[in-house]
Amino acid sequence: MQAGAAAWIERYLAHLRTERRLSPNTESSYRRDLGALAAFCDVESLGTWTRLDNFHIRTFAAREHRDGLGPRSVQRRLSALRGFFNYLIREKVIEANPAADIRAPKAARRLPKTLDVDQVASLLTRKTADPLSRRDLAMLELLYSSGLRLAELVGLDVGDLDLADRTVRVLGKGSKTRILPVGRQAIVTLRAWLADRATIVKPGVKALFVGQNGQRLGARAVQKRIRRWAAGSELGVPVHPHLLRHSFATHLLESSRDLRGVQELLGHADISTTQVYTHLDFAHLARVYDEAHPRARRRR
Repeated sequence: MQAGAAAWIERYLAHLRTERRLSPNTESSYRRDLGALAAFCDVESLGTWTRLDNFHIRTFAAREHRDGLGPRSVQRRLSALRGFFNYLIREKVIEANPAADIRAPKAARRLPKTLDVDQVASLLTRKTADPLSRRDLAMLELLYSSGLRLAELVGLDVGDLDLADRTVRVLGKGSKTRILPVGRQAIVTLRAWLADRATIVKPGVKALFVGQNGQRLGARAVQKRIRRWAAGSELGVPVHPHLLRHSFATHLLESSRDLRGVQELLGHADISTTQVYTHLDFAHLARVYDEAHPRARRRR
């Protein structure tokens, strides 16, 4: 950092000694936290405090977490930065606090479990010998192909499926409709199931997936059939519809890194929900930034 910018850290620490009578240990913590930010600014060639914005602070926090700093320590560091920037605002050095709305990652957050690509392949390559097993395979393929919620799957009617365009119309949460792509393999299994369905379905029933009684298949019946299917695949892990949705989101994000696109496909109103779903925590955000942003690559 420029000498003038770095001097503001010393002025702030002097202010804290006078106004808050900090202990030597607390002052040392503040100095360490602000020094870490100054080092980040050096790497990013940010010579003055006025050049820092919300994105820089978010990236700084992400890197700190990625490099081993725990959630509570990241939160403490962000708190120190907020206090420093508020001081700079009072001194008319900057106009807004770039750390004001940055939150540290939550401690001990349970991330959704997923299947890896090989496990999905193992699950979906079982042979089918009867109409109901072909139906079950079509459901599994559609869940993984399009990332459907269980309620969305059981709510589908035949008219929601467009085999020619390879799309499906889904009614999601909040009665919001979205059009989703359907993969080629899912289309193959759906065609096979539709031929079987015609021999089972009761007159007037529009449901895409029906049971032996010819009526719409319920959510509990789907869960039971999927558990039974997975048991025959010898995966060694419990499989449920949402596990396939988790896997869909994670695999798609890993290959595309298009967070907004995945958000649209999942039908999430808030992108923070998508970040949790796809394991896109602070460490992943930092890695994506480092690899993708032209001014983020470290000098060698």
